[in-house]
Amino acid sequence: MSSPTREPAPTVGTVHDDELTITVDQVRALVDEQHPRWRDLPLRALPHRGTDHALFRLGDDLAVRLPRIAWAQEAVERERASTERLAAAVGVEAPVPVAAGEPGHGYPWRWSVVRWVPGATPTRPTPVLAADLAHVVRRLRALDLPGRVNERRAHPLADLTDAVAADARAVGDEVPVDRVLRAWEAACAADPWDGVGVWLHGDLAPGNLVVRDGRLVGLLDWGGAGRGDPAGDLGPAWNLLDAPSRAVLRAVLGDDDATWSRGRGWALRQALLQLPYYRTRYVPLADHARATIRAVLEDSGLTA
Repeated sequence: MSSPTREPAPTVGTVHDDELTITVDQVRALVDEQHPRWRDLPLRALPHRGTDHALFRLGDDLAVRLPRIAWAQEAVERERASTERLAAAVGVEAPVPVAAGEPGHGYPWRWSVVRWVPGATPTRPTPVLAADLAHVVRRLRALDLPGRVNERRAHPLADLTDAVAADARAVGDEVPVDRVLRAWEAACAADPWDGVGVWLHGDLAPGNLVVRDGRLVGLLDWGGAGRGDPAGDLGPAWNLLDAPSRAVLRAVLGDDDATWSRGRGWALRQALLQLPYYRTRYVPLADHARATIRAVLEDSGLTA
């Protein structure tokens, strides 16, 4: 009599050509060997909520977070250095690392066990959520702490013009390239950032926001936190909010026209960076990029 066939171990698999496939069995072995106090906690893989890490729920209060691709390795150390001090300072919950993990069982990089932040990703824009976001951004900007520069949000927009134009043309079959580039030129024409860096989360995408009962309670993925252009954290105005909620965000922040215009530019840059790459790899993120581009064009008066 033949032995029963074992079902394949659940995996977290792929968006990028060269990313790792990480199994529940593999993570179970890493946790049991390196952190045996959690040996008895149940472990399960979670669906992708981002592009660079795999997430496994560990019991009720913890998660295991592992880089899926080589370029995400640096985020492990950055998150350990910044997540707790920054999140606490601005009054939000965060996946604070509580333990470190080392390579093993075929997994090649360092990883973390983090606190689980209960809640959900926001599914609709509201004025209350916009105000909550604005208060968090204001508190971040006001922090007087030393820290790294966020290289993605700490240079003039005009420096990115060639890359933005190339990305727009790469998806010219589905976006109005001329209008997109006019929106970009308008952002570049705004008064430039004065070079005095403020603290930024660096990736205020909807998937990194946690809400409970319609209120913003947590922020995920602090690996990009650093100092840069204050406009660099205005992405939610176009990647999440509708026009009425966008107006609330701006009113609470009190940003001037130049900062707001640069914020549109940063949001457009991020969406155009994502769409050419992810439209055949990660459909939800590509759809999100399309919606952001539409919102920027609408807010710029360039929908027709």
